[in-house]
Amino acid sequence: MKKITIAIDGFSSTGKSTIAKELAGKLNYIYVDSGAMYRAVTLYSMQNNLISENYFDKESLIKDLSKINLSFHFNSTLGFAEIYLNGKNVDDEIRNLEVSNFVSRIAEVPEVRRKLVEQQQEMGKNKGVVMDGRDIGTVVFPNAELKFFMNASANKRAQRRFEELTKKGEKVTFNEILENVQSRDHIDSTRADSPLLMANDAIEIDNSNLTLVEQFDKIYTIVKTKIDSL
Repeated sequence: MKKITIAIDGFSSTGKSTIAKELAGKLNYIYVDSGAMYRAVTLYSMQNNLISENYFDKESLIKDLSKINLSFHFNSTLGFAEIYLNGKNVDDEIRNLEVSNFVSRIAEVPEVRRKLVEQQQEMGKNKGVVMDGRDIGTVVFPNAELKFFMNASANKRAQRRFEELTKKGEKVTFNEILENVQSRDHIDSTRADSPLLMANDAIEIDNSNLTLVEQFDKIYTIVKTKIDSL
């Protein structure tokens, strides 16, 4: 069966990673969470005191980019690949609210974006890949055979994220999460380098009122139709 490239973009907490993982598993494709790569660079910046609420040493981060090694390793128990930062599994560590509060500022840095986009394009050069993020269909894979753009209301996304984090035992409030979602939306959509935009040929999926099963069935039907037509 002919393999294609599937790009999934959209706002934060729209379930991009969830659908991308499931889709990749169903198709036996490689799954790449590009957002995890930006989160890992953010974690590195936090660990090395390069960023805080009122401080960002952008120049030192740029100089340190050659020291940041990112890789994905498949976890057979979970059924998907986890991200490693300089040889250490940080997949859980990068998912907290503190990292979320800084990641959009890190992603604004053109040098960071160039480094990660090059790695992402290398990962998908042989097709058979599902990649999710903010600029996959517009910058990383502008010629992807299928592009989806995930959307949902800010309140719905904040509620999902709140439930996810509280299940992990994090002490967060709904208003904190909502503020983070709205702030990231603004930064991601207005940054000068590779802003979050829906590609002209992308299919928009508003999942505000869709269950995970309904969402997957809808997207998988589109993917299957596309592959069968090739």
